[in-house]
Amino acid sequence: MSERRFDFSGKTVLVTGVGRVGQIGNAVALAFGQAGAKIVACDVNAVGVAARVKEFAGLGVDARPCAGDLTQPDIAALAVEMALKHFGRLDVVVNVAGGLTTYGPLDELTPEALDRELSINLKTTVLVSQAALQALAATEGAIVNFASIAYFEPQSPMAVYVAAKAAVAGFTRSLALELQSRKIRVNAVAPGMVRTGDNVASAGGDAAYVELSDITDGVMSLAASSSPPVTGHILPISPRVSSGQA
Repeated sequence: MSERRFDFSGKTVLVTGVGRVGQIGNAVALAFGQAGAKIVACDVNAVGVAARVKEFAGLGVDARPCAGDLTQPDIAALAVEMALKHFGRLDVVVNVAGGLTTYGPLDELTPEALDRELSINLKTTVLVSQAALQALAATEGAIVNFASIAYFEPQSPMAVYVAAKAAVAGFTRSLALELQSRKIRVNAVAPGMVRTGDNVASAGGDAAYVELSDITDGVMSLAASSSPPVTGHILPISPRVSSGQA
């Protein structure tokens, strides 16, 4: 993605799920930073998020790490407080944290796995969004959540993951209506399988992947101001189809 396509100079962006190199959160935070934004990078992995912020600094990106479990309200609040303390404002929240941890038939599901899947995908999104409302209202900012293409095209055997991402999509659409009067835009991306190190290791290099650049473009387009404002939209991002001769 070209850093000249989007300009977030003077903006502060909070991104969750930034602890691991080569993953979605890392790519999103770096893209915003290279577009001029100041970054609050959050992750449960303290060592990982500190390393990512150090790498960002080497690329000229002004970022601060926030480590902790975002399923806890005090950690979500801390992330927002860091944005205000270090940068004086918060313009965009990108709720990347989540993922697929429960794969298998329903009759093998444990209560612990159910709680984990809902917590990392839905609870983190809700709590960080809630903590950021006042700060985003002050800047007429934006929230971008992460649903999944599985919201549109359910897959098996991963009913709990699909349910969690469908909940994120429903939360996004309803919250967008709730926050219209406060001029906070709320949207989500719904990508297919993304080309990350983990996915390539498990599915191989020849699978149909969404590229990280497509993810960052989608997120940044939803985060950018527009007229008329876009809110309540779930943006599907499917793998690119190679063009060839018929």
